[in-house]
Amino acid sequence: MDPKPLWLLAELTYKCPLQCPYCSNPLDFAGPRFRRELSTAEWCRVFREAKTLGVLQLGLSGGEPTLRADLEDLIREARGLGLYTSLITSAYRLTKERLAALRAAGLDHVQISIQGADAELSDAVAGTTSYRDKIAAYQYTRELGFPLTVNVVLHRRNLHQVEALIRLAESLGAERIELANTQFYGWALHNRDALMPTKDQLDDAWRVVQRERARLGTALEIVWVLPDYHEQYPKPCMGGWARAYMTVTPAGEVWPCHAAGRITTLTFDNVRDHPLDWIWEHSDAFLVAGDAGLTDPVCSLSPHRHLIDAAVAAVESAVGVVEWTYRAAPASRALAPFRDGTGLAAKG
Repeated sequence: MDPKPLWLLAELTYKCPLQCPYCSNPLDFAGPRFRRELSTAEWCRVFREAKTLGVLQLGLSGGEPTLRADLEDLIREARGLGLYTSLITSAYRLTKERLAALRAAGLDHVQISIQGADAELSDAVAGTTSYRDKIAAYQYTRELGFPLTVNVVLHRRNLHQVEALIRLAESLGAERIELANTQFYGWALHNRDALMPTKDQLDDAWRVVQRERARLGTALEIVWVLPDYHEQYPKPCMGGWARAYMTVTPAGEVWPCHAAGRITTLTFDNVRDHPLDWIWEHSDAFLVAGDAGLTDPVCSLSPHRHLIDAAVAAVESAVGVVEWTYRAAPASRALAPFRDGTGLAAKG
């Protein structure tokens, strides 16, 4: 039996008030490729097609999805289709009234990111004063009866706070904390030297996770997302390329995983041009990941493993703090210049 997607990630917008240097959004998020966002009607059609295709769960992400004024309408449509909806948000300026409206529209679950266990570090990583908003939103989420996941992207500047982050999630009454070691694509790849931890840092953090899991038992689910670069073998891409998952970008491109958009040898079909089932069954992007003859360089058997080893060695020998580039529109335009039909840089 051919696999069918179970999960669709709807990246509703790439607009975001935060500037996290590890963001998975593409470097050219501010360019013309993603400028014309799908309308309410177009997203609702995508949801209907996803349901027909077999999708059960819908992630509403971005950027910052709460910047969409039609978010309640989109949730209401998904609810009517019987899709389980999860809001993946930074909670920046997210009020209790807005959360209540999302609850009334049928939202099932909330995942709120945090960048550190205290305001100083969290705000420094986010590039925006947002810690207080997040703590308030965690409390609103619990008061309104939502299941709550705390999400933390881990890197060399916050790994020492793993225990404090787990204790914070526990105090907030979360059901789950996701400790996601940075996956190096998008902005994280650009900032790899500033973000990648040492092996000792990872080992120390893993020991803390094991100890806290033993202490908490089933009271709090602690998810530890493995860091590829320090492993001998890579993880399967979202459970396998084009097997259970798809992403729809703000402008309607359909990707088999978060990172697929950076594969320059592939053309990604758009929901404005083809229905979702056609893309799943016939799009080249869902048939092969770039050059099928290449092994993931993380694999110890890959002829390109030396590139990963060199990156790890550079981090292990680094002295001092390596500065990162914040994810922001000016940086996006500088790092990924956009070309129009004249060959001139397109205006952002």
